Amino acid sequence: MNYVKVPNIPERKVRLALVDGRISPSLEAGFKDRGIQLIKTEAHSGLYPAVSFHPDAVFHHLGERKIVYAPGVPKKILRELSEWGFLLLKGEAELGPKYPASVYYNAARVGNIVFHNTKYTDKILRENFSKMGIELVHINQGYAKCAISVVNENSIITMDRGIAKVAEKKGIDVLVIEEDAILLPGFKNGFIGGSTGLIDKEKWALAGDMRKLRSCEAIEDFLAQKGVKAVSLSEEPVVDIGTIIPLITE
Repeated sequence: MNYVKVPNIPERKVRLALVDGRISPSLEAGFKDRGIQLIKTEAHSGLYPAVSFHPDAVFHHLGERKIVYAPGVPKKILRELSEWGFLLLKGEAELGPKYPASVYYNAARVGNIVFHNTKYTDKILRENFSKMGIELVHINQGYAKCAISVVNENSIITMDRGIAKVAEKKGIDVLVIEEDAILLPGFKNGFIGGSTGLIDKEKWALAGDMRKLRSCEAIEDFLAQKGVKAVSLSEEPVVDIGTIIPLITE
């Protein structure tokens, strides 16, 4: 198995990804047409409905075979991940429906840096970051992975100017967009990080149709500067599905 070494940044074409179990048939077809098998989440009973299926709320891929998961994740999903050879580490923090109890695992790894509101980062995540020499950087946004779309080890896209300011100080190139066309049922709009993920080293995939975003041109220009191409996985409106998490490549 070729496990993704650096979380969120596959070295080659993705063959297995972790996604929201509620994705539409059209979006699921978009993955399958590109040869990507899916592990689909089930609802976490501790979270509010809008994010209860979101993989970035309940899982954090540490790289290679290691994944930290929140207590209360349905056993079926853990069993499926184990069958693919993943080593599952149970987190300590119990998820809950109200902030900040919903963000303990929503850290955003960008190369050798992890962004999160460090007041709420799960203890097991912290310990593993420390062991691995990964720098944990504080931002005010608890939903860090929702808010950060990873382009490569040194580039991100976000709708959060506070995140951008911190990331730029760390030497990361940032595109800040204003976007209100990302759907998240129950909320005014969703996040760019939660609606995207790399499906190849140079392919940035979007859960929906890129053309429906008013920031489409700015995103395409930024990606082009990085040698990355945008891929629309369906012709539907873009939806926040709690991040496309790449796990295994060809």
